[in-house]
Amino acid sequence: MTATARRIQIRIAATAVPLLLLALVPLQRRIEVRTNLLQDETRDTLYATGAMLKKLSLGYDSLLADIYWTRTVQYYGRRVGHPDANYDLLAPLLDITTTLDPRLVVAYRFGGTFLAEGPPIGADRPDLGAKLLLRGIAANPDRWQLYSDLGTIYYWHMKNNKAAAQAFWRGGDAPGAPPWMKSFAAHVTEVGVSRDDSRFMWTEVYQSTTDARLRHNALGHLKVLQAQDEMDALTRIVANYRKQYGRVPASPADLVSAGMMLGIAKDPEGFAYRIEPDGKAGLDPASPMNAMFETLAQK
Repeated sequence: MTATARRIQIRIAATAVPLLLLALVPLQRRIEVRTNLLQDETRDTLYATGAMLKKLSLGYDSLLADIYWTRTVQYYGRRVGHPDANYDLLAPLLDITTTLDPRLVVAYRFGGTFLAEGPPIGADRPDLGAKLLLRGIAANPDRWQLYSDLGTIYYWHMKNNKAAAQAFWRGGDAPGAPPWMKSFAAHVTEVGVSRDDSRFMWTEVYQSTTDARLRHNALGHLKVLQAQDEMDALTRIVANYRKQYGRVPASPADLVSAGMMLGIAKDPEGFAYRIEPDGKAGLDPASPMNAMFETLAQK
């Protein structure tokens, strides 16, 4: 290319790119202010696809990807935690972002996780989460974290042990993959889903990511698993008390008085467990763990 042709190309790009970004302004405003996110009948709308924007980007794919990645995070952040929020545009926004920049691994990891999670923290679409991560793996086959996230969706949300084991096993061959991935794949294949396996898996997710939202999500799962174990143990103690005294204890304090517990058991959020009339342990209605159980324990 001659120097003159190069200068012409630069001038064209310098003119076209600002125009392209200017054309996106109405779209961004529409996404930000058009809707009340709590009303299902009023929804945001996207008027562009990743393929369309990629053609228009004139080589500035990464710049547009950054814009849409920011848009995706803002879109999610305004909705997370609202019980009536919808996430209809989460998958399309992620599709645009990753089409523009197929190497943006954090978008696949973030997207796969929160497409799969149930409300109010996600779209309850594990199928779309798995699809996104499969695209991420195709574009980034050397990133073991994507295989781990895919295996997590198959294992936890879709209860597909075979697919989960395959994902973890394939990921075990990726550069830098930790040894546990192939071991976990073999174990899931052999024994299926267990609470201990789930705890191990979420601990690895928590320790392997630096993204604050992903860590918070994994920690929520770990707290639910801990509470489940503790309530099961408390229920067994109540059963022993019932055999000995012929009645259900009125409260955990009765178990302490009987010498069956050293102190009042509390959930991971610091609220004392309750004893229900049927003898099963339960959560304090005021505990934040109730919301975590509604979102996570049903999976």
